Amino acid sequence: MNTQEIMDLDKKFVMQTYGRQPIVLSHGKGAEVWDIDGKSYLDCFAGVAVNNVGHSHPKVALAICHQAQRMIHCSNVYYNLEQAELAKLLTQISSHDRVFFANSGAEANEGAIKLARKYSGKGEIIATHNSFHGRTLATVTATGTDKYKEPFKPLPSGFKHVPFGDISAMVEAITEKTAAIILEPIQGEGGVIVPPEGYLGDVQNLCRQKDILLILDEVQTGFGRTGEMFASTSFKIQPDITTVAKAMGGGYPMGAILANEKVADAFEPGDHGSTFGGNPLGCTASKAAIEVILDEKLTYQSKVLGEYFKKSLEEVASKYDIVKEVRGMGLMIGLELTKSCTEVVSEARKQGILINCTAGTVIRLLPPLVIKKEQLDIVVHVMDEVLAKIS
Repeated sequence: MNTQEIMDLDKKFVMQTYGRQPIVLSHGKGAEVWDIDGKSYLDCFAGVAVNNVGHSHPKVALAICHQAQRMIHCSNVYYNLEQAELAKLLTQISSHDRVFFANSGAEANEGAIKLARKYSGKGEIIATHNSFHGRTLATVTATGTDKYKEPFKPLPSGFKHVPFGDISAMVEAITEKTAAIILEPIQGEGGVIVPPEGYLGDVQNLCRQKDILLILDEVQTGFGRTGEMFASTSFKIQPDITTVAKAMGGGYPMGAILANEKVADAFEPGDHGSTFGGNPLGCTASKAAIEVILDEKLTYQSKVLGEYFKKSLEEVASKYDIVKEVRGMGLMIGLELTKSCTEVVSEARKQGILINCTAGTVIRLLPPLVIKKEQLDIVVHVMDEVLAKIS
């Protein structure tokens, strides 16, 4: 089948919930992917920050292959070694004590909200404007962007929103009913918004003072994306609960709630569960992906190449009035334009670069952490050409 035939098949049989780009991807290796016509692309979207270790990393692929021949699924009614080993590894690379396994970021955030309410005995969750926490009814309500919520009202109660970066507004929002504050350390879907200096530390201090929980949504920032294993380290904070997913499984669907022991102990048998969460195949994939990040020092690569990439893009951006700002941390970078970035995405794709437009006017760049410096140079060159063309 050719590209058009596959697109037609999709439109006929798949619910049309995605604004797809008109290519059909076939396979990938490292930071490169190919479509079914054999054209190659440098992937600067990485499956929405999923493919941090690149596409089809041999260690991850081999681990999945071997585990699939032994056991794919095991009910959580029983123990399995792969889950226990991954849980131990996650506590070693984070500053948390306990893990609950899920399949996605939305599930992890949903579970974190339940855990915060169970622990505190309170129901109110404070989130921020412009945030994104998932697409279940609870997490879409926590999300601070109306376009994701309006079609699905009535929404669950117990959520309120304040401006991101405004500590005074956060102080005013807290009541005796507040169970937790949930934040992204960097707002990804909202346009790669980096918080003001000291803001996350101030929120943490506020939580300690008011005896409420801090939930850090690291679904997009986790596993090396910002130059550290978790962005909490980048910002020198310690949340009570951290949610992770996306890059956790090296491409295999995995998510988790990480929590300190006191908070985690609020969950008792029967309080929460997941049929597929923590299955042996997913845990094996995750363990392999995390070991790749550690063994290949990809957090350091993200930090060093991220600084180089950002500086190179700033030099290009300085030539064009259409670019308002270049911002980000590690290999999570946003270019805010003065107009829609849809045309930039289309033109870059034609030149073999896959990027994403988010928040209407922000080009979001999330390349795999294994990308090479010379590949980033190609991306910068193409961005220069595209911005020149549309300016």
